[in-house]
Amino acid sequence: MNLPADSDTTADIGLAWNHGFATLGPDFFTELRPTPLPAPHWVGTSAAVARLIGLDPAWLESDEALQAFTGNVLLAGSRPLASVYSGHQFGVWAGQLGDGRAILLGETAGGLEIQLKGAGRTPYSRMGDGRAVLRSSIREFLCSEAMHGLGIPTSRALCITGSPAPVRREEIETASVVTRVAPSFVRFGHFEHFAANDLQPQLRALADYVIDRYYPECRGTTEVGGNAYAALLQAVSERTARLMAQWQAVGFCHGVMNTDNMSILGLTIDYGPFQFLDAFVPGHVCNHSDTQGRYAYNRQPNVAYWNLFCLAQALLPLIGDQELAKQALESYKSVFPEEFMARMRAKLGLAGASEGDGQLIDGILLLLARNGVDYTIFWRRLSHAVAGRDFEPVRDLFADRAALDQWLLSYSELLTLDGQAPAADLMLKTNPKFVLRNHLGEQAIRAAKLGDFSELQTLQRLLEYPFDEHPGHDAYAAFPPDWASSIEISCSS
Repeated sequence: MNLPADSDTTADIGLAWNHGFATLGPDFFTELRPTPLPAPHWVGTSAAVARLIGLDPAWLESDEALQAFTGNVLLAGSRPLASVYSGHQFGVWAGQLGDGRAILLGETAGGLEIQLKGAGRTPYSRMGDGRAVLRSSIREFLCSEAMHGLGIPTSRALCITGSPAPVRREEIETASVVTRVAPSFVRFGHFEHFAANDLQPQLRALADYVIDRYYPECRGTTEVGGNAYAALLQAVSERTARLMAQWQAVGFCHGVMNTDNMSILGLTIDYGPFQFLDAFVPGHVCNHSDTQGRYAYNRQPNVAYWNLFCLAQALLPLIGDQELAKQALESYKSVFPEEFMARMRAKLGLAGASEGDGQLIDGILLLLARNGVDYTIFWRRLSHAVAGRDFEPVRDLFADRAALDQWLLSYSELLTLDGQAPAADLMLKTNPKFVLRNHLGEQAIRAAKLGDFSELQTLQRLLEYPFDEHPGHDAYAAFPPDWASSIEISCSS
């Protein structure tokens, strides 16, 4: 089934739509149809996300669904559009950007937006082809669901479809479309766009829309001078701070934290050159395109604050007071360390705060870095060590065992205060056994290119429940092979 771009064919699946973003008007988007792809086929689906948006998971097996989520058939009642935004990329103002390969189908009555990524050219494609490739779509699909399994705020992924249509990146690859779901895909860059172009009525309309839909508590607030727009900035700052604490605690590197990739709702969005740390290297740069190391793992919290400062500048015409804007931003500086410490205490099984927590956390992170210890494996082994009171598997990870033993002595003193059994239970629910390591994603991609999607399905099952043991799948939680260090991921990933 290969339909022309002007086809009126629709698939009616009974979804009710709201189209909240579309009410903002044509200054915010361009309405257009997805560009069809030939001979589509299924690559992967998420039954959980189908249920989330009110779809029967069984319907995802149908040809009608396949055509709809490839962009060949419109979902009845949808209103496809591409939004315009601007942004700073790698710290430099890039001017107008926008949805260059993503088309928003609309917002369901349940308040979730459905977006096709890789659906063809838009007015914002900037000489691009508007397509996604199989490789990048698999990575986004798996990581969206992996982050959700970890309890980290994220966009979700409903499905991936593939097509034999050729797409040129570093080499010729095949086209793919990933269907993304989120309460909103509004970014910092949407605000920057209207502020940079001195379009204050549109800027105010966007801010009012976001406040009324997602931050109603900002109306009538007594904080930050009772200013709703400053309250919005403060709320976004605090959500972003909590998100950064979660990223850092689990060892997640985003790789391209441009302002146009920052969610106004504090969600993880736009999965490209991401990576979960293997060895704990604080300065690790996962994006091969990031030659200056701007988005290194240990720089992410500061970059997030820099991006929030850009958002503050965009909102300043509405806030009307620099001091209020500064006050709103300051909340990031208190929320991030508090949230990070809370996350790290949970990883250590410490239920409450104690005077020596900070020194203990700093101490183990320093030891992990000096010894090049695998981050995920260390925390999982430590969890089992506390449960079974056998720390030898943890000691085996360190070259400097004497230094670790000294740290373990301090740790055991704090652990005794909280009790080992509750601590072990907390740790096993906090420290995942499975994360989406680069080599695991690469293996799933290689198999998928040959038409075998079983590896993708296995990974998906493990990552949906990353804290479970999943007997028989220990190889997916093992040390990365030597060849994993040679994998290069870039902005095209």
